[in-house]
Amino acid sequence: MKKEIKTYEQAVEYILNIPKFTKKNDMSMTKAFLRELGNPEKEMKVIHIAGTNGKGSVCAYLCAVLREAGFCVGMFTSPHLVEVRERFRVNGQEIEKEQFLDLFLKIYEKLDGEYHPTFFEYMFFIAMLFFKDKKAEYCILETGLGGRLDATNSVEKKEIAIITKVGFDHMEYLGNTLREIAGEKAGILKENTPVVYFAGRKEVNEVIESEAEKKGCRTFPVVLKRDAICKNTNKSIDFSFHSRYYGYIRLALSTGARYQAENAMLAMTALEALGLNNAITKTQLKKGFEKAFWEGRMEEIKRGVFVDGAHNEDGIEAFLDTAGEDGCKGTRLLLFSAVRDKRVETMVSMLEESGLFSLIGTAPLANSRTVTAEEMKDALGQYKDCRHIFFETVEGAFEEMQRLKGEKDHLYIVGSLYLVGQVKAYMRRQTDDQF
Repeated sequence: MKKEIKTYEQAVEYILNIPKFTKKNDMSMTKAFLRELGNPEKEMKVIHIAGTNGKGSVCAYLCAVLREAGFCVGMFTSPHLVEVRERFRVNGQEIEKEQFLDLFLKIYEKLDGEYHPTFFEYMFFIAMLFFKDKKAEYCILETGLGGRLDATNSVEKKEIAIITKVGFDHMEYLGNTLREIAGEKAGILKENTPVVYFAGRKEVNEVIESEAEKKGCRTFPVVLKRDAICKNTNKSIDFSFHSRYYGYIRLALSTGARYQAENAMLAMTALEALGLNNAITKTQLKKGFEKAFWEGRMEEIKRGVFVDGAHNEDGIEAFLDTAGEDGCKGTRLLLFSAVRDKRVETMVSMLEESGLFSLIGTAPLANSRTVTAEEMKDALGQYKDCRHIFFETVEGAFEEMQRLKGEKDHLYIVGSLYLVGQVKAYMRRQTDDQF
């Protein structure tokens, strides 16, 4: 007998508990249930994005430019940082609690016992119904994990596929080599659908090009040359781009994260590949990129305090590239934590050997997958050039690290999106308690 659900809070609790009683479904079942919902995705133009790092940022840049040009845009991303409603946005606005509950129940009422969506499938179905209700013209979909077997890949027709930088992550599901991982990401390609991809590692490029050739997909490789960045402060980045349609163009991004120039170029190339040059003016393009914002990516949450979602080696490398040129007049402090299915020792060695930090604090996450205090002590213990402090909770660590930070110092909070979300949730509670 189905549990009676009447409130938004009950719906969220139910969804969060789905992993306890479901397993991964076959793609045919996901497609069948999408048909049961009336194939809402067929009423919009789908932009599908896979990759290891930068997916959410590319989504945000695409959404901002399309909105600036007057299109209605739905965007489905993951994970959320604080609240599940962050995953569903139309024109930048999160889904309202009442509509989330309404769409949850529309799906819930169709469950007959033979099929039950996984956590991510349920989220995906809510997104599709939400975008249909809002009459979204474009639907930007970020894969949850991999690509080939991801629920979002149940969408058959896409306007374009985008593959961001591919690196080592989720190897227990995607494979132990870059070729294997790239093969899973390239699984989002559909027949005769153009693909934009970050042309970094040779073995990754070969896999994407091979899959594209099999499916008749036109390819648009993107390479960001270091000299493309014209100006970089800890507040903004200007970079140049030679467009087929707009000619030479200089774009400004409201972020200090160098790696966002790469993600913006992927978005820019995708817009060109879509043939939207007649629908988007040069002014709209520039304004869209300048207005774009994506939480948790080198985001300054308080003066001199930054959170960044770097959670694997490529992410840490990109973070260090930016932190090393941040113009800090004092010293740099780091609050680090991670989940144990990442290559934590490698990430720690990169952070320590960078020589950027005078103090590294760490605490276990409020998550069952967290690296424990003892495991973190073992990882950090072999390095003696940096002072280490071990805390019992992230909240306690955040408060103490702020106290230790001098006026000219920078404090970085890095290692997991769960860490970023936990800190932002704590700050939100502190603000709410003041009123």
